Amino acid sequence: MATLVFDIETAALGREHFDETQWEYLFRAANTLDDEAEREARREELARMMNLWPLTAQVACIAMLNPDSLRGQVLFIARDFEEPAADDAGVEFVTCLDEGELLTAFWDVAKAYDQVVTFNGRSFDVPFLYLRSALLNVPITRKNWLGYRFATEPHCDLAEQLTFYNVSGRDGAARRFNLDFYCKAFGIPSPKGQGVTGMDVGDLLKAGRFRDIAEYCLRDVHATVELFKIWKERLAGIK
Repeated sequence: MATLVFDIETAALGREHFDETQWEYLFRAANTLDDEAEREARREELARMMNLWPLTAQVACIAMLNPDSLRGQVLFIARDFEEPAADDAGVEFVTCLDEGELLTAFWDVAKAYDQVVTFNGRSFDVPFLYLRSALLNVPITRKNWLGYRFATEPHCDLAEQLTFYNVSGRDGAARRFNLDFYCKAFGIPSPKGQGVTGMDVGDLLKAGRFRDIAEYCLRDVHATVELFKIWKERLAGIK
């Protein structure tokens, strides 16, 4: 079975993408607060959250690896990027002028794979990709990644597997941790080890640090591949 491990990075769209009614709606929860400090703190929180909603953010990067060969691609938006994006140990870095080009290239790759592996992809990456593709009228070649939840084919979401489908809720023995925590617990190099997190992507994009985004996203995928191997060897099949 051909398997693809992938991760995405997202960044909030600029103010110019929203009219006055939409902008007021996005920040309504903050604007109703009387205390100025609380209002500003809430506005900052909402602005950060905009990076995570497909109607207010774009896909800035997608990294993909075949877990068997460790070959793959990193697709990333790089406006005005002049330097060639060199390959790195079997991984091709592909610059895209815009999100539509990036999504089109991703779905072209995805159609060749029977299974995808993600970390929290059922809750975030996959619905984000579906909605952004629909908004940009980009054809989706794999529409079954949100199918039967209690299965690992065609979509194995490690966040669900490592919590045994949230069997013990928020605070039980199998509570959910983030990828960084799982990596450190299982002795896998953390993708956060170089000081970049997903919340930095918007600032990196504005600063033109496109390759930094791509390399961070690839580190996430490498970590997910290692976690997938551990899950397959030690935990797969538990019911």
